[in-house]
Amino acid sequence: MTQQPLTPRQIVQELDRYIIGQEEAKRAVAIALRNRYRRSKVDESLRDEIIPKNILMIGPTGVGKTEIARRLAKLARAPFIKVEATKYTEVGYVGRDVESMIRDLTENAIRMVRSEHEEKVMPRARVLAEDRLAELLAHPRKSSPASNPLDFLLGKQKESQQSSEEVTALARKKEDIRQQLLRGEIEDQEIEIEVEEEAPTLELGGSSISLGDMMGNMMPRKTRMRRVKVHEARKILTSEEAAKLIDQDAVQDEAIQRTEQSGIVFIDEIDKIAGGNGGHGPDVSREGVQRDILPIVEGCTVNTKYGTVKTDYMLFIAAGAFHVSKVSDLIPELQGRFPVHVQLNSLTREDFRQIMTVPENALTKQYKALLEVDRVLLSFDEDAIDAIAEAACNANDNDEDIGARRLHAVFEQLLEDVSFHAGDETMPPFALQITADYVHEHLKGENRPRDLKKYIL
Repeated sequence: MTQQPLTPRQIVQELDRYIIGQEEAKRAVAIALRNRYRRSKVDESLRDEIIPKNILMIGPTGVGKTEIARRLAKLARAPFIKVEATKYTEVGYVGRDVESMIRDLTENAIRMVRSEHEEKVMPRARVLAEDRLAELLAHPRKSSPASNPLDFLLGKQKESQQSSEEVTALARKKEDIRQQLLRGEIEDQEIEIEVEEEAPTLELGGSSISLGDMMGNMMPRKTRMRRVKVHEARKILTSEEAAKLIDQDAVQDEAIQRTEQSGIVFIDEIDKIAGGNGGHGPDVSREGVQRDILPIVEGCTVNTKYGTVKTDYMLFIAAGAFHVSKVSDLIPELQGRFPVHVQLNSLTREDFRQIMTVPENALTKQYKALLEVDRVLLSFDEDAIDAIAEAACNANDNDEDIGARRLHAVFEQLLEDVSFHAGDETMPPFALQITADYVHEHLKGENRPRDLKKYIL
């Protein structure tokens, strides 16, 4: 959870920075996120009785369903995973089992928490890595013959003896090298470092198990020598030292706790498993997939390689267009687990216009930044923005409605010529003003603005 929990109004304001419209869906997810904070402050005797109210988003593709869930997870600093319901098959058929979504969510939580812990120890890890780097540069490791594993187990490792003069000379050399590293004088010098190789894993019961863990880490880690430059070696050594400094058990405990209490699972294309056959015949039934997903949403315990994970308090957000099927085609038990229904609307011409100009990641800003790399200063007239919005809206109306993704197709076609020719070193920097005439001239096919005058009798 966030250290300073946002109010629902503040959450909607944050979502407005990247997503245009869809106020009903934003309000629903904002309330769901705030309810998590409220639940954490409730007396423990009642806290376990309060479960999240899962959300079902209904709307065409490309209107912001996935983006709302993804941005919500970032705001909450919560483990998040997006899965497609069509990837799963019912029990007894070859395919992914539904519990794998929880295992993947736990993996995401482990990566998130480990990254946070590494950030805390990074200053100390950099100091240790710098010391190891100076040691390797002052006293390069020579490849030695393979040692007997029994000697390792019995502690019979050979230690080289050095005289006091050699120790003093080595310390002086290390200090000189450390000063050179601080001044950045030897960043491109090559060095050989020893890196550990990942232990092989075994897939068992849907989860991967490290063979090294099964052996109790009795055998030494397998390593190999890599020849890299100093600046790259610093990154590798810093990562190794950070991994040694963090408490892996604490990482796992916190990740599992965050997964259970804050995890968000976004199930897309749930309309594709609605309706259909009732499970008769040799084919995988849609209803069978629904019944396998049901226990996960209801609340169950899933075995992962980090321990058991409960799904009772996770927030599940399902989404689907429901063009062919209806929400009522889902089995009643699954419908009941998604009590909050929100309708997302198709994008209008004004929505397209705002998508191109208002969000922090607006397409006009993206293409300006991309072409500026090749010394092309791009700018858009207001009339050009209107023409692009009209073209995208008409294309969605007359062909398949793919929502805001239509803008990607329009922009690629509109800027195809300049994107292809830009980057030539002989070409001087120049400014390109996109006007309405430029839009009408360069768009073609389904994206071309249509002249409706010819249809008037």
